[in-house]
Amino acid sequence: MNNYSTEKLHHALQHFFGYSQFRLTQLPVIESVLSGKDTLTIMPTGGGKSICYQLPAMLLPGITIVVSPLIALMKDQVDALTANGIHAAFLNSSQSQDEQQRVIRNAEQGNIKLLYIAPERIPANSDTFIAFLKKLGPSLFAIDEAHCISQWGHDFRPEYLKLAVLKKHFPSVPVIALTASADKVTQKDIVERLELKEPSNFISSFNRPNIHYYIQPKRNAFGHILEYLKKHKDDSGIIYALSRASTENIAGQLHAAGIKAAYYHAGMDAPERSRVQEAFLRDEYRVIVATIAFGMGIDKSNVRFVIHHDVPKNIEGYYQETGRAGRDGLKSDAILFYSAGDIIKLKRFAQVEGNPQQTAISMKKLELMQAFCEDEGCRRQYLMEYFGEAFPSYCGSCDYCLSSLEEKEVTVDAQKLLSAISRTGERYGATYIIDFLRGSASEKIVPAHKELKTYGIGKHLKKEEWHWMIQQLLRNRSLVKTDDQYASLRLNDKSWQILKGDVEVKLVMKKEQAQVVAEEELTYDSGLMKELKILRSDVAERENVPPYVILSDNTLVELATYFPLSFDELKQVSGFGDYKVAKYGAGFLDVVKRYAAEHKLESKMHFKKPKKERKERAAKPAAGSTMQATYDMFKDGKSVAEIADLRRLSPITIEGHLATFVESGDLEVTKLVPKVKLDEIMSLIKTTGQSVAAKPLKDLLGDDYSYGEIRLAQGYYRRINNE
Repeated sequence: MNNYSTEKLHHALQHFFGYSQFRLTQLPVIESVLSGKDTLTIMPTGGGKSICYQLPAMLLPGITIVVSPLIALMKDQVDALTANGIHAAFLNSSQSQDEQQRVIRNAEQGNIKLLYIAPERIPANSDTFIAFLKKLGPSLFAIDEAHCISQWGHDFRPEYLKLAVLKKHFPSVPVIALTASADKVTQKDIVERLELKEPSNFISSFNRPNIHYYIQPKRNAFGHILEYLKKHKDDSGIIYALSRASTENIAGQLHAAGIKAAYYHAGMDAPERSRVQEAFLRDEYRVIVATIAFGMGIDKSNVRFVIHHDVPKNIEGYYQETGRAGRDGLKSDAILFYSAGDIIKLKRFAQVEGNPQQTAISMKKLELMQAFCEDEGCRRQYLMEYFGEAFPSYCGSCDYCLSSLEEKEVTVDAQKLLSAISRTGERYGATYIIDFLRGSASEKIVPAHKELKTYGIGKHLKKEEWHWMIQQLLRNRSLVKTDDQYASLRLNDKSWQILKGDVEVKLVMKKEQAQVVAEEELTYDSGLMKELKILRSDVAERENVPPYVILSDNTLVELATYFPLSFDELKQVSGFGDYKVAKYGAGFLDVVKRYAAEHKLESKMHFKKPKKERKERAAKPAAGSTMQATYDMFKDGKSVAEIADLRRLSPITIEGHLATFVESGDLEVTKLVPKVKLDEIMSLIKTTGQSVAAKPLKDLLGDDYSYGEIRLAQGYYRRINNE
């Protein structure tokens, strides 16, 4: 049963991660896990899936095992947890045998709360590894990127199929399966293949309101990309391309134009891929041009844009890739350059030799991707409805909703189009018909067709304008398309009425293509933001982790917006948990204070809705309680060690009991902590503002100070400061 109240869970969220509120379905998911139930969680990229198992891991006894598909993802997660003072580690092929043995020993000794492993490790040597897991006695299994287990998913990985063995050997240990994107068929597959028992299912909204979606015709795509990057000089992002050669070519052109860019694809050797990825995480490269091999393991929170130079092969992949932007919740852009030529290339890739079922699935998903690119409606609505979520027809933040539209009478052009389809025998798709209308000299145009009167009569319209017209005629059923791989255009009764002049054709046409809007004006002080980023980079370099692991962009924005000038105010800033306040607070607070003094600025924290304070006041224990028994024995002259031995409790527990009486004023702290040590601890508490959590202070003070001494000093500090 889950014995954790909502209040305690909020307190744990603030303490370990520095957040005052749960997001989306995090709270009910966590409650389900803590109650021992198997749980399926569908939550959008950037929605906070990791918290759904990381927070329970901190509250449950023993260790949590996390199955994760990529080495980079493991390292990123472990770095972030370590930065929050949480003991985490990973086991994978990137480590030497000595490193792996060290992790295994630490896990067996109970020194690790979260252990990340690759799915391959279980089937490769299952008996040995299962024996190792049984020795650890895990409290929870978390299966990340769970869609990889389904052949219906967009990223099927056969090694995931063996994970059902976990439920066979550990039937009473809860399993949480997590993914950002899975349709209903994939969700059912996940539950069945992992053999989850009556799982609780939590499906959050797929909407990422901070991401703005744009689809633009693929004309001079590189020129548009370069123009965008020059307007967003301080932003970092990812550009996806279909081929390895394209990634190298685009990155080379960007580099020549003065953009700090690098390419990434599966053809590079592993050390070079790791180097590029690390450099991007540390903001040494501003832009990565990559195939889809890049990104699944990226937890970089300040990616401001994702650009698709080429069309993705399915909606799920597109959604996940665009979801790598704006994980910190700030406004970000997703830009896709569409070309029907890309669809033709992708149709070849969709063929799976010897597997007609998989081919059919891939082709259907590609058709829906093409429909998304060509759809004349709200982009966000299409995405939401694809995942089974109702959404209004206007979002106000996609190219369609931001475009200026006008209704135009286009009867003559529609007649030209329909005549071209008829005269070429109703055997060709949109691309051929448009090339025919525009008088293309391509050898693909049948020689006899070049002799027809309608050949070349449509040069006055651009390709995308003809595409737009075809799509609208299809939508209002004035034209039909065959449901096969050729997608031939054919006439119907409505078409012939238009050709005869019996019906006037009016279509909604784009007056002007919506341009990607610039970053929204934020209220933060840009000068202070620069200084904070410099400090963050320095700290990150010193600790050998990416900058966003130290503090996210969103946290820096709050610092540069509200100017906290004390530790109490700093604790109200999102992302500053107890550990980070103690470890990094003083340095960032000094920068804010100095900048505020130089520019005669005052704190604006009163404009920010404060985090809810959830400190539990230490009351004097009732007589006869276990704490009172400890106190009575201490008054009788027994030492901490003697009391621990007599009561069969740990010395740390006994010191914790006595700290309560120090805080209540019934016990003099110097009877337990030498004054020299007390002064040192008190000084550090004042510097860091850390009067609750002992671990951050222990990390700073070192081995000469025990947890018991720190907790006793904290109790004394709270008493004299009336906290």
